[in-house]
Amino acid sequence: MIVKQKQKEELDNVMLCNSSTEKFGVRLTEQDALQLLKSRISNLREQERIEFGEGILPKLIVAFCDSPYIYQDNYVPALEALQEIFYEYKNETLDELTDDELIEFMKEHFDGDCQGSIEYLEDTCLEKLARKIRYGYEE
Repeated sequence: MIVKQKQKEELDNVMLCNSSTEKFGVRLTEQDALQLLKSRISNLREQERIEFGEGILPKLIVAFCDSPYIYQDNYVPALEALQEIFYEYKNETLDELTDDELIEFMKEHFDGDCQGSIEYLEDTCLEKLARKIRYGYEE
């Protein structure tokens, strides 16, 4: 009973983000939101992480909805990928960054030198950041 209520609250929180994102031409359907929440569970399991509270998805939605590289056709796959690499790089950066710091870094580089390429963000920018944090050197 409690689990169902928690899932409903998470879904409601994600759907509430539409009020912020619609002005940028992107919105999630309930089916999209359920898919992203299901992905979250899978990502957490794969990265061997646990999460308390509502999760990172609403923060990612709000942070990336105004990106010039996000539009309705790529919105859900982009959020799915961003959510996945967020959890991966929380581990890779040894949890040295807060959620907000990591999201800010991701957004800045996604809109900047990555020019909307999630692969470049993951394989280059975030990898450099993780090495810097793990080994303590500048590149």
